[in-house]
Amino acid sequence: MNDIPRIAQRQITDLVTAALNKAVADGALPEAEPLPFQVEVPADRKNGDFSTNAAMANARAFRKAPIMIANAILERMDLTGTYFEKCEAAGAGFLNFTLGASFYSDVLADVRAKGESYGRSDLFAGKRALVEFVSANPTGPMHVGNARGGAMGDCLAELLSWAGYYTEREFYINDGGNQIEKFGLSLDIRYRQHFGDPVEMPEDSYHGQDIIDHAEKFAAIWGDKYLHASEEERRKALVDYALPLNVAGLERDLLKYKIKYDTWFHESDLHNSGAAARVVDLLTERGYTYEADGALWFKAEQFGCDKDFVLRRSNGFFTYIVPDIAYHYNKLVERQFDLAVDILGADHHGYVPRLKATLQALGVDPDRLQVVLMQMVRLVKDGEAVKLSKRSGKAITLVTLLEEVPIDAARFFFNMREANTHCDFDLDLAVSESSKNPVYYCQYAHARICSIFRKMDEKGVAYDGATAAQTALLTAPEEKELIRFISTLALEVESAAKALDPSRITRFALDLSTLFHKFYNACRVESEDKDLTAARLCLCECTRTVLRNLLGLLKVDAPESM
Repeated sequence: MNDIPRIAQRQITDLVTAALNKAVADGALPEAEPLPFQVEVPADRKNGDFSTNAAMANARAFRKAPIMIANAILERMDLTGTYFEKCEAAGAGFLNFTLGASFYSDVLADVRAKGESYGRSDLFAGKRALVEFVSANPTGPMHVGNARGGAMGDCLAELLSWAGYYTEREFYINDGGNQIEKFGLSLDIRYRQHFGDPVEMPEDSYHGQDIIDHAEKFAAIWGDKYLHASEEERRKALVDYALPLNVAGLERDLLKYKIKYDTWFHESDLHNSGAAARVVDLLTERGYTYEADGALWFKAEQFGCDKDFVLRRSNGFFTYIVPDIAYHYNKLVERQFDLAVDILGADHHGYVPRLKATLQALGVDPDRLQVVLMQMVRLVKDGEAVKLSKRSGKAITLVTLLEEVPIDAARFFFNMREANTHCDFDLDLAVSESSKNPVYYCQYAHARICSIFRKMDEKGVAYDGATAAQTALLTAPEEKELIRFISTLALEVESAAKALDPSRITRFALDLSTLFHKFYNACRVESEDKDLTAARLCLCECTRTVLRNLLGLLKVDAPESM
């Protein structure tokens, strides 16, 4: 990846290494092999744009004080043909490098050349990632926690793609186990009640209006045909009718939320195909199971878990973790994804080491499964927590949330904080049109730049890019700070992808917007100097490109007017 900041860092490494070798060759430093050193961006850039600890790192090797080594390096350093105009020694021997005009010009040229691909990286090129998220219980509507997981998972999948992964999105449909049995029971009772049966709903069944609606529509189609069928046949018919409708509803609602999955994977397929049974057999063949009290146990303690756990109960049924083991074995072994990422609620923290232990026992590197644990969401209005929709008076689901706030605001807000932090979603702020609203603030920056170009067109000011000589005129601190920040996008994409943290992208968009507004207020875009005007328009154009790319990664609109 040959982005400009990396080239600059490599130049420093080469400059320092060459200078050290010259110092050894001419006897200024004793004969020794130079040791590795770091090149970093300092927290305070008043002394330079890059800094290296090369002198301190080599003090022992050369048996001299770091400041003496630093001076020896400076005396033999030639910055000609590099991105740097100055290098100085500071403190105990740090070397601070100051960027020259060519760096800033090349960054802008790079943005213009790459356009909508600017910020993308090939760091993980050739690798395949599967991101599984939301995977809401298909027996009912999605809640606000699913809304956060949806925005986070979708943006994380896009982020991994930007970092070079071939990425797919997947929804895991839990259509097996206790919740489906409870779903069938609830539908069964509502269907019988429709025809006057006084049977009561158990307290732990599903009492939602959606269950009643399904039962009544089923009755409208089939009448009382299934009243006299066996309980098993009746419940199967009801589930076979209602479950696909629920899944279709989930898909429809998520599409409205700008989420499109590559695969909808059914848990039932793992049971029907025998995949669940096969992984248990594999664990047994590898010697990692034993029988006790009529049940089959996994030797989890051998893999660092606090205790062993049951795979197959004494009644012959698998526990809930078995299809999950088979599912992840399918992802990583049968479909050969290099990385599987799950977005799960924080209450799954004890489940993760168990799942990783079984993968390790199956011969799969457990680090290929990465789990992002997501904390709870609290909706806030007028400074107080709310649970009901103002319009419907019902619990706020994903659908009702998107009736209350814009989709762009929901997606942006849910990606503003790391997954492991609690999320207070301010409903008032999400609909406000002010600079206090983070997504509005970023969109306004984009719209403001579009407005600048419209006004230039109206005035007849022609713009077709800027030459290196023109962009070299961008010397104001606000201009240089904005360009330096733009230059780091690919590095930030890589860091965010490694950390599985899309919130870093929303923060980058906010910081970029702040730096643009700061530049706009300090530097008049249109000046009497035509070359300077062209340079500042170029900076505006590049900022707009980067903002559009960031908002596009988040699947948030980049409006041209507001």
